[in-house]
Amino acid sequence: MTDDLDRIMHVMACAFDPVWGEAWNRRQVSDSLLMPNIHYRLCNPEGLKPATDDTTAGFTLIRAAPGEEELLLIAVDPAYRGRGVGKALLKGFMRDAYQRGASRIFLEMRANNPAEKLYRSVGFEPIGRRENYYRAPGDTRIDAITFGLDLDKLA
Repeated sequence: MTDDLDRIMHVMACAFDPVWGEAWNRRQVSDSLLMPNIHYRLCNPEGLKPATDDTTAGFTLIRAAPGEEELLLIAVDPAYRGRGVGKALLKGFMRDAYQRGASRIFLEMRANNPAEKLYRSVGFEPIGRRENYYRAPGDTRIDAITFGLDLDKLA
């Protein structure tokens, strides 16, 4: 798991703009990976599970609960964006969640996140909003939007 943790942290460092404070630190990720209800997926530039010597282009971190799962983090190294890596990760999340028995999946994002188009393209729909949840530069606040997807409709 140490090698995978290193891969996750490398992508995390590249992918998250520090201005938003969304990246997790190594301790947060390693502690979460010790929990039995946390799952992750790594992806190479072709959207597949990376071999030992492959580049890791992205990852997801998922929390499972009976009947549902939540996407905690998704990240794609900026060098590999626009190549379908994010969509491959989301599709993998959907498949894995369904196979683990989830009927509904969720994610939350800040209202100005450009990934919204990607989330909608695979079927996520907005289901809730937390006003002024994220801190933005200049001491302004941005809403969080919760998205959901019913996996039973896709089966």
